[in-house]
Amino acid sequence: MKTIFTKNVDVKNDWYVIDAAGQTLGRVAAKAASVLRGKNKPTYTPNAMCGDYVIIINAEKVVVSGKKNDDMLYRHYTGFVHGLREYSFGELIERKPTEPLERTIWGMLPHNRLGRKLYGNLKVYAGADHPHAAQNPKPLEV
Repeated sequence: MKTIFTKNVDVKNDWYVIDAAGQTLGRVAAKAASVLRGKNKPTYTPNAMCGDYVIIINAEKVVVSGKKNDDMLYRHYTGFVHGLREYSFGELIERKPTEPLERTIWGMLPHNRLGRKLYGNLKVYAGADHPHAAQNPKPLEV
């Protein structure tokens, strides 16, 4: 039996929408990362862009369990001396409502050229509205 490798031109990309309201952060991110990679298709190829587009709405209403709202820290370095900045999940969701989901999904994608291209297929919105209605996205359950 021969192994079939799909090429980028042979892949048909679908659009999916995930409603993150009341859902757990990690479960939404894991489902989105899996669909972005294309692991939900029988023609999955690890080194090709065979994934779909994912739209996540209501990102500001995503929840975390336990005391992670205060204890889970996001860090980044500004590049200046003493420039390490820390934000808890609660602070970050108030400042940038889409940032926790984007960072979590980015961590689940491959860290190479393919991962950067796959990350471009992700659209995250804080509210319930999105400008991709013309693509007829299908709802995706988490």
